[in-house]
Amino acid sequence: MKIISALLARGNPKEPVPFQEILPLKLKPVVSGKGDKSSDVCCVHEMSIMLSCFKENEFNQSLCSKEIEMFKTCYKNHMDTKRLKKAKEAKGILTPGEKSLSHKQINVLLKQFPNKT
Repeated sequence: MKIISALLARGNPKEPVPFQEILPLKLKPVVSGKGDKSSDVCCVHEMSIMLSCFKENEFNQSLCSKEIEMFKTCYKNHMDTKRLKKAKEAKGILTPGEKSLSHKQINVLLKQFPNKT
């Protein structure tokens, strides 16, 4: 509340604040890959079904073979898509409409469309 009252007490400035360019207003030619680290969560639903089957059958794996296979196929499909995505990123292949680009793909785009000086 103190911040809001302090802002309201100042009122609107009569003169606009002049813009001061401290750094040049242009993009860097490359992007670092520091922020690409993310937790990889997959097949949570299949794992919960498998664990509930284990709990119902007192952890007897032979009675839950269908659930185990569902979990294994889900994980295999996830790893295959992850491997394909990593191969595309390494080659710098851009997929139209993809919303999350890796730093390598962004660098390819920045090389295609450099800053005009």
